[in-house]
Amino acid sequence: MDQVKVGLIGSQFISTIHAEAFRRVPNAEVVAVASPTRKHVKAFAETHGIPHVFTDYMKMLERDDLDLVVLGLPNSLHAQAVLDCASAGKHVVCEKPFAMNLAEADRMLGACRERGVKLMYAEELCFTPKYVRLKQLVDEGALGRVYMVKQSEKHDGPHSAWFWDVDRSGGGVMFDMGCHAIEFFRWMLGKPRAVSVYADMGTYVHGDKTRGDDNSVLIVKFEGDVTCVAEESWAKKGGMDDRAEVHGSAGVAYADVLHGNSLLTYSETGYGYAVEKAGSTKGWSFTMFEELWNYGFPQEMQHFVDCVQKDEQPLETGEDGRAVLEILFAAYESARTGRRVDLPFKTTAKSPHEQWTKGTSRAPG
Repeated sequence: MDQVKVGLIGSQFISTIHAEAFRRVPNAEVVAVASPTRKHVKAFAETHGIPHVFTDYMKMLERDDLDLVVLGLPNSLHAQAVLDCASAGKHVVCEKPFAMNLAEADRMLGACRERGVKLMYAEELCFTPKYVRLKQLVDEGALGRVYMVKQSEKHDGPHSAWFWDVDRSGGGVMFDMGCHAIEFFRWMLGKPRAVSVYADMGTYVHGDKTRGDDNSVLIVKFEGDVTCVAEESWAKKGGMDDRAEVHGSAGVAYADVLHGNSLLTYSETGYGYAVEKAGSTKGWSFTMFEELWNYGFPQEMQHFVDCVQKDEQPLETGEDGRAVLEILFAAYESARTGRRVDLPFKTTAKSPHEQWTKGTSRAPG
């Protein structure tokens, strides 16, 4: 095929990023978008030059010229949308977190295997230029034997109201952003097996909005005796913070996605970001240029399109999404019990938040 024809499901924040990213992918064309509110999806399509609009994504999936579907939906809708894409014979990119629970994840993987379609997991940190360079240092042995990796993502809250609702989101900040850190660790280290998990989390600032955690710390031990630490927060003021570090026997490297690529800005009124994931830009913050590229979104979509066009194995697969999900559930169990949790971890909980509050009337912390 000369071009991969793409359909978007969703027309809010993350779908805007997807649409803008695909503008930079020459062998892809976004031909359709589906979202339930006609006025909004029509305006979205006009803004991004998308020719076909649907309020029912099942109608969009009937298009014969559609090769790849990218999901930009609330977490609770991921599983059904993936099953529907598989049934229609469409390759699919699923945004993080992969699913609400492990049972959903297994159904998604099974359906895509059965229909022979690619199920790809949207983890942009594996394409973020500074992090790609960091991994090159690790792979070439510049830092020696790696024994510790850290990653953190912090801001003062999500960009859409549904994130606060644990029935739609499945959990709090660890589920929303800890999934980034976990796959970052796995990718940086060559995707070893996770051995154990310890986590601490609580609701410290946004208890009026959510029953989910808004500040969390996670320690994951991987094969090869490597310790990884994730810090995730919806409670941090002053704009986005996204950084990582790798410690080895022969060196150390620090990568900060924002600092060094941004303008230090003070604004009393606030301003718009193309990619800024959440929070206010009033006061001090970091103003990005080339935001999409710095976060790796065009590179990520280029990779997925190439995988469809050339029938290649994606760097990030549904299996990776499922592996991250298992570690997340173990993290919420550790936070509930105050103990280390060994992997593999099995659970029938319907969401990480349910895992965290199991047997209690409210969230710990």
